[in-house]
Amino acid sequence: MKKIETMLGPIDSKSLGKTLIHEHFLLAHSGCEGDQTVAKFDRNACVQKGVEMARQVSEYGVKTVVDATTNEYGRNPEILREISEKSGLNIICSCGFYREAGGGSRYFKHLSMFVDGSEAVYELFKKEVTEGIRDTGIKPGIFKLATGKGEITDYEKMFFKAAARVSKEDGIPIFTHTDEGTMGPQQADLLISQGADPKRILIGHSCGNTDLAYLTSMLQKGVYIGFDRFGLEGVLGTPRDDQRQIALIELINLGYVKQIMISHDWINYWNARPIVSQTVAKLLPKWKPTHIFENILPALQDAEITEEQISTLLVDNPRRFFEGA
Repeated sequence: MKKIETMLGPIDSKSLGKTLIHEHFLLAHSGCEGDQTVAKFDRNACVQKGVEMARQVSEYGVKTVVDATTNEYGRNPEILREISEKSGLNIICSCGFYREAGGGSRYFKHLSMFVDGSEAVYELFKKEVTEGIRDTGIKPGIFKLATGKGEITDYEKMFFKAAARVSKEDGIPIFTHTDEGTMGPQQADLLISQGADPKRILIGHSCGNTDLAYLTSMLQKGVYIGFDRFGLEGVLGTPRDDQRQIALIELINLGYVKQIMISHDWINYWNARPIVSQTVAKLLPKWKPTHIFENILPALQDAEITEEQISTLLVDNPRRFFEGA
């Protein structure tokens, strides 16, 4: 058993229960702060919508949601804490930065002109997980890292190396973003080479590539993989859910059920103009935080995936991931 940091303080790992491993209560693309005259952020609406999301997933027995929002992408521990207080849901927040092409890369690139960038990132990561985010006292329970399509840039490597170092020192697990089903094995190799424990590594969005050779090449390294974009189909290079289901079932039947976690990568509140969420809702009608329970699990059950195996995906694996067991 291990203590896991949540928005309301540490809990025992056995208290995680049914867990959605990769979701977003709030997301703000880098640069959105410049559009706030038009795209005004409504804090109360964000909290209310977050409490409603918590209620919806709690109806399916979910006890914990891991928020995958990185430092520069709208992470707001105060809002997450309020949602947790009002809903009773365990929420775990992240520490990390997004891929170079899509995140706030200019800051650390500029800082690296004056100091060692890797040491600067290490200092930040270490301080957040040991002392807390800013002056909130809230500690992240997981590292979030990301790479772009087809490569890991030198900028991205700074964050991978720093996270692996702190993970080794403090036992903090790491999950990642991969683009269009690429670089998963390379991410795993980089983290392991820097001292991270494979049992504390989850290669996210692995379901962006349904080729079994690609998927098993990661699993054979001892890491976890995320089938964590259910409902997100046909955009950002994502396959259809039925293709994901076939690959997931094949992996379970091959004996890899103890190394897979499932989620949606759902964005509950966009800090953006309303047209963004309105358009997304039309394009992706199945993408919502209850889609797995309403549609994916019944499909797995029809394919003779057992209740025990489903519990392994949603309960046992997240617990062991955070424990490093």
